[in-house]
Amino acid sequence: MVVDSHVHVWDLERVDYAWPNDSVPSIFRSFDLDEVAPSLRRAGVDSVVLVQADDSDADTDGMLRAADAHPEVRGVVAYVPLDRPQEARDRLSALRRDPRVVGVRTLIHDRADPDWILRPEVDEGLGVLEEAGVPFDYVAVLPRHLEHLPGIGERHPGLRLVVDHLAKPPIDDPASGRWPGTLWRDLMARAAENPLVSAKVSGLYSATADPAAWSTDSVRPFVDAALDLFGADRLMYGGDWPVSITAGGYDRCWDALSAIFTTWSTAEREAVLGGTAKRFYALSR
Repeated sequence: MVVDSHVHVWDLERVDYAWPNDSVPSIFRSFDLDEVAPSLRRAGVDSVVLVQADDSDADTDGMLRAADAHPEVRGVVAYVPLDRPQEARDRLSALRRDPRVVGVRTLIHDRADPDWILRPEVDEGLGVLEEAGVPFDYVAVLPRHLEHLPGIGERHPGLRLVVDHLAKPPIDDPASGRWPGTLWRDLMARAAENPLVSAKVSGLYSATADPAAWSTDSVRPFVDAALDLFGADRLMYGGDWPVSITAGGYDRCWDALSAIFTTWSTAEREAVLGGTAKRFYALSR
């Protein structure tokens, strides 16, 4: 029994998404869960968490419609406007009437200002999540994003956070200069010092110069490092569909990661493939 903690759906006819766009033609169309269902069954996935793909209420509403049609959706990570704290509080209060709303995400990596998360009004918005006991999916693609995590933990000691996609480590692209030397591991180690910070083993391929060229061997060192830093009880599997289509599809990504997970202990596999996500998102709620 497997929980996929990171799945997207989007309907381009109902929502004006900032991304995807025509720069990624293979996923620049609408996607629903019926399309990925055969791959989920093959992987033994019985529960999924839908994660926001756009900073809009319309995207959240679309995920909830998808959840209505698919009982395998156990959780929805919604959007609320953290930079408008009162509006965020009101929207979150309304959303939480639906027990499937289990978290919040904002696309901080798309902001022109890498320090956006430090703005006073945004920090107040994080306080709204902390007060409500709602975890935050943290999208980090730059070293600067990860640098902010320890301070967020200090200001909000009760806020649970999960780093999406292991913060996009430098897989197959060491010359990019984005993560020089051991910087990725050093910053992830600092993030892991906070016991309320978890991480998703997901979406690793798209850090590469050629997303189709990644391999299990190229991913393995970063997954192993995450296991060493966080322990399996703070790691969760995510298929990142349909973005994973750009890297060969759901099955290819599942096969690559499961080849790594099979080398772990039984308890570690049970954690990363479901136990952590169920606990982190309180899916039994």
